[in-house]
Amino acid sequence: MVFTSGSTAALKLVAEAFPWVSRGPENGGSQFCYLTDNHTSVVGMRKVAEARNVTSTPVSPEDMWSAEERGALACEPDCQLPHLFCYPAQSNFSGTRYPLSWIEEVRSGRLSPANVPGKWFVLLDAASYVSTSPLDLSAHQADFVPISFYKIFGFPTGLGALLINNRVAPLLRKSYFGGGTAAAYLAGEDFYIPRPSVAERFEDGTISYLDVIALKHGFDALERLTGGMENIMQYTFMLAQYTHTALSSLRYPNGAPVVQIYSDSEFSSPDVQGPIINFNVLDNGGNIIGYSEVDKMASLYNIHLRTGCFCNTGACQRHLGISNEMVKKHLEAGHVCGDSLDLIDGQPTGSVRISFGYMSSVEDAQAFLRFIIATRLCLPGGQPVPQGSTGKAGAPSAEGKAQDTPAVTGRHCVSPQEGARMDSGVWNDSSSTVNSVDLCPAMGKATRTQPTPSEKAAGILPGDLGPHIVTNLYLYPIKSCAAFEVTRWPIGKHGLLYDRSWMIVNHNGICLSQKQEPRLCLIQPFIDLQQRIMVIKAKGMEPIEMPLEEDSGRVQICQSIVCTDRINTYDCGEKISSWLSEFLGRPCHLIKQSSNFQRNAKKHGKDQSTGITATLSLVNEAQYLLVNTSSILELHQQLNTSDENGKEKLFPMKDLISRFRANIIMNGTRAFEEEKWDEVSIGSLHFQVQGPCHRCQMICINQQTGQRNQDVFQKLSESRKRKVNFGVYLIHRSLDSSSPCFLSVGSQVFSVLKENVEHHDLPASEKCQDLVS
Repeated sequence: MVFTSGSTAALKLVAEAFPWVSRGPENGGSQFCYLTDNHTSVVGMRKVAEARNVTSTPVSPEDMWSAEERGALACEPDCQLPHLFCYPAQSNFSGTRYPLSWIEEVRSGRLSPANVPGKWFVLLDAASYVSTSPLDLSAHQADFVPISFYKIFGFPTGLGALLINNRVAPLLRKSYFGGGTAAAYLAGEDFYIPRPSVAERFEDGTISYLDVIALKHGFDALERLTGGMENIMQYTFMLAQYTHTALSSLRYPNGAPVVQIYSDSEFSSPDVQGPIINFNVLDNGGNIIGYSEVDKMASLYNIHLRTGCFCNTGACQRHLGISNEMVKKHLEAGHVCGDSLDLIDGQPTGSVRISFGYMSSVEDAQAFLRFIIATRLCLPGGQPVPQGSTGKAGAPSAEGKAQDTPAVTGRHCVSPQEGARMDSGVWNDSSSTVNSVDLCPAMGKATRTQPTPSEKAAGILPGDLGPHIVTNLYLYPIKSCAAFEVTRWPIGKHGLLYDRSWMIVNHNGICLSQKQEPRLCLIQPFIDLQQRIMVIKAKGMEPIEMPLEEDSGRVQICQSIVCTDRINTYDCGEKISSWLSEFLGRPCHLIKQSSNFQRNAKKHGKDQSTGITATLSLVNEAQYLLVNTSSILELHQQLNTSDENGKEKLFPMKDLISRFRANIIMNGTRAFEEEKWDEVSIGSLHFQVQGPCHRCQMICINQQTGQRNQDVFQKLSESRKRKVNFGVYLIHRSLDSSSPCFLSVGSQVFSVLKENVEHHDLPASEKCQDLVS
């Protein structure tokens, strides 16, 4: 056993030390074959093989299953060319468990990943498998087995191991030697004798010995708490089987499935399936809802999901039907591994994964199922939830054994707060048939002919095609704190003057947002341009004031990060720091962006070719955020529901507007028409539309109270189908700094529509006239 920094380092060690034979004129050299359903760290070994002039061959699971059926091919017993085949004991993408019998079959030549003469060695990637299952190395004698200990215990991180079969250890070659690996060497001559022990020879430098000591306590605790890995395997599989049965039974009122599960098994046995469920959520039309939106909703219910392709592009492509060309096109569209770009042209770039460990409980599984039901099958008022079908798995008992019938029915749709403290008692076994149609009637779409009171108040009538007018202006001097409303305000080089010029950071200099600290919205800044001061107020605190500009000779520059951008700032002093720390109940500081520091907006779409470069304050994306009142009104109507007694529940319009934290509010004529705009002019100012604002969980926070309510995000997610977009970003197209510029309430808004396919035959002169006023 060679200790490494993790399973990735163990794989890299094998790639570098394996006795590869390069291709030559008389032989084809060694082959590196790997199952396409492998972790990135396995696939990455091919770069080392390539440097050694060795051929790499990807092998699909279907190819291996076909080879099993065909049986052994003719081989040359005298050929000793070393080849390496790598496959996972358990797919980290879907939980599929591949046959451990492949080890001996490949090594003996009865199963060949590639039709080449030579001797096959097998690397079994067991990192995912051994986290919940025992692995008998006497029965399954792989040549190399990389593992990761944090996947078993959760701690310590940064520690793994490579298990090397004694029979192959003498064949390994080592090019680099580090501290502690040499029996003797000379600095002035090419003389080096490795230590005889395989572990000492390959453990370069000081290993993480304190973490190694922790392993004994980890194994002891695991045995004491669970009785051993066999128990963990049975228990975690039972949870996964139960959840899979319930999840796959969920149907919309029209009979369409709620989720699409990606699996190669029917969850019949832990021999073929691990405790992992990979899926995408669907709408009632069968369209995939992006994993990023599912993840945002789950966080409101205190559920942490893993999303994307899980460092397993091969399995992701295979299950989601993504071709190699599509992967390249997704990259061109801006999608990279680990980002939130979940749908491109309606096609998914990844999926959602849940997995169970020995600490998982039945209540965890039920909380997750309730989250799916509450967000996909129930109205905000809370109808009964659909029930699970009879299947192979009932609700596991506390001892991990299945009851006779599944517990997949509930009394009502839970809120995030309820979901966070699940009570297993509300899941009963009263029935075992799915009747989603009866339990969750389809949401009716009301036809409106009369304007609502809120529309009347906003001066908007159905079909009104009057001019677009700026109705409200807001700036947010302190990032994530309350808005400061104005009627006329000067424009600076970053946007509205002093908008997001300050931000609050914790004792480590990390920016605080309402996601971590909802009470930030209760901090109200006011700016007095004449006196050049900012006054900050909060309930229960004496107002505090500070100058808008500091003496540049006295401030100390420090660095912080906003949206991965490193920025220069300065601390605004201990007085305001103490004030904020007292109000928030945690150590924090107020910092301001340095006046001589320039941060440029990331370029998107059209502005990549137009040469527009916008400078930003401490905002996330762009200089301005514009929101259309008609869009708000549409969402407002959907949120105003009736309870079971027919009494209407009104969602305050002012509360809704403030949640979107826009700079410019305008009275539009059609909901979401702003998303079709390419350019905007307000008075003498000209703006480029950067694109829609992808909303996060912050819109769930009431900006007057700091309380969370998931209905806004959930309803917006339902109404916008696949992307929770609301409002559009703007940047200056050009700005004349020689004279003061202002934005004012009452200014008329002119917009230019984006070019689209319907207009491709129009002459340029007519395209330019396609204005909305």
